[in-house]
Order: sequence, then structure tokens, then C-alpha cells
Amino acid sequence: MDPICPLCLRPIPEDVPQSLHHLIPKLKGGKGGPTVLVHHICHKEIHARFTESELARQFNTPEAIRADPRMEGFLTWIAKRPPEFLSPVPKRRR
Repeated sequence: MDPICPLCLRPIPEDVPQSLHHLIPKLKGGKGGPTVLVHHICHKEIHARFTESELARQFNTPEAIRADPRMEGFLTWIAKRPPEFLSPVPKRRR
């Protein structure tokens, strides 16, 4: 059974791009800390929407990231895509 992405809640098949997201960014003391497996597109979206400081202070759980209004449009959009869907993610959109 494929793991589930804690951001978009879609399966992460073995053959699709995936990333380990540090819940506390490495630059903010999270090296060696907890990580979650997410789709690569979801990981890029997290870092396009939030600063490292925001991620360390207030968005250090998948639930907190999902609950932020800045993620609503992405989560609605990506939910309609198959798990293997890839698309370029523009740089910072904070």
C-alpha cells in the first residue's frame, strides 16, 4: 500500500517524485528532526508559500500547513489530479 501525502492526502506511489519535508527547516534547527514524506509538487508548494521562519514558528505540522488559507487553492486544485501529476511550481508566492 502506498503512503499517503499528509499535505494533499493523495497516495504517493513509489515511482512518482517525492520528498522528505523537515517539519522544522534545517536552517532553523531542524536538521535531524522529524520529517514527513510528501509529493515533490506538494513540497515545492510549501516552500513557495511560507518562509523558513514561518515554517519553524507556526507551520511545523502538516495540519497547520493544510489549515492556512494560502494553501486552500492549491489543495483544492491538486485534489483533482492523479497522484503522479507533475507541474512546475513558480518560485516564491508569499
